[in-house]
Amino acid sequence: MRKKYMLIGVGIVVGVLLSSVVFVLAGSVDSPGLPSATLSYTLQDIYNRLNAGTAGTPSTLTEPAAGPGTGTMYTLNDIMGKAPAVDDANGAGVADVASGKTFWGLTSGAWGTQTGTGTIATYAAAVPKTGDAYNDGCCTGEDGELQKGVAWPNPRFTDNSNGTVTDNLTGLIWLKNANCTVFFSGDGTGQNNRSWANALTAANSLANGYCGLTDSSTAGQWRLPNVREMQSLVHYGVYNPAVPNRAGTGKWTSGDPFTGVQSSFYWSSTTYAGSTTYAWGVGLDDGLVGGGSKTITLYVWPVRGGQ
Repeated sequence: MRKKYMLIGVGIVVGVLLSSVVFVLAGSVDSPGLPSATLSYTLQDIYNRLNAGTAGTPSTLTEPAAGPGTGTMYTLNDIMGKAPAVDDANGAGVADVASGKTFWGLTSGAWGTQTGTGTIATYAAAVPKTGDAYNDGCCTGEDGELQKGVAWPNPRFTDNSNGTVTDNLTGLIWLKNANCTVFFSGDGTGQNNRSWANALTAANSLANGYCGLTDSSTAGQWRLPNVREMQSLVHYGVYNPAVPNRAGTGKWTSGDPFTGVQSSFYWSSTTYAGSTTYAWGVGLDDGLVGGGSKTITLYVWPVRGGQ
């Protein structure tokens, strides 16, 4: 009996020793050492980013001289309170985007804004200024006095250095050469102006390698502009031609930013409702819009993009 008792006692002692060893190897739960990372964002940085969008700056962690004071540190609950709330099932809808609403949220566990679906045509389109600045002073309310409409951006146009020019007002991309004569392989007219049907064919067939294009575009991406798109190029403050320069502050001159602009009528793709054998053309000498038989020849200026 004595021998058995001693074995049990030894077992108890050994168990205590092993338990002590395991505890020591686990280390202290309140280590005095700083994290090993040399640069890190503080909780203050994270709070400021969520609260006001302020960009933080990673810094080397240092031991604080004193505990946090009022307004100098935030709890994790404070930070979570500034995190975006879960938005509705669809995220940012079309109406939100059209109204210019800016927000971010959590949808289905993912960060970011969900834009939804729809078209710009669903909402009222703003009307740009005409460019007219003339005011003869005879009456109140003339365009040159009020200059109503959306202001033109400056620069109005951006030369993309690939044979195309972007209109920063409308977002349309225009062929830089407004007087191209060969739009596709086998185009043997030797001139830009042509009948309405041939103008459509020329614009639809245009692709990289023709008319100075190096934009990798393919046939079918270009088209004949509709009458409102063609009118959007008109600057009613100038004439011969009534087309603005790159900045949008004066009259076009060769290369600024287009080449070959003609002070003449250009075809649109819009048929004249009064007689479907007619289509609308826009005169770039003064901005006049008129209908002409689809058999006559007018100039061709392709465009791509738009809604």
